[in-house]
Amino acid sequence: MLGKFFFSAFSAVFLAELGDKTQLAGLSLVSKTKAPWTVFLGSVSAYAIVTLLTVFLGHLLGRFIPANIIRVAAASVFIVIGILMLVGRI
Repeated sequence: MLGKFFFSAFSAVFLAELGDKTQLAGLSLVSKTKAPWTVFLGSVSAYAIVTLLTVFLGHLLGRFIPANIIRVAAASVFIVIGILMLVGRI
């Protein structure tokens, strides 16, 4: 069962982040600094900390708020951000 959760999390994050602005920032930084391993380690460290905070927050919220409400709230935030981007407010 844990393998299923690992694969789901890996797939979701991998596909969501593929071609994201963070990859473009990393590409730019490596081409500028010529230090691929340093950029890699910095990027992995930063993403690990952000993910740790996200997982901790999700665990905390999940104890008090039902998962379907969290899912609807997250989807709503994405929709609002999308609309604001579309109309040029972000």
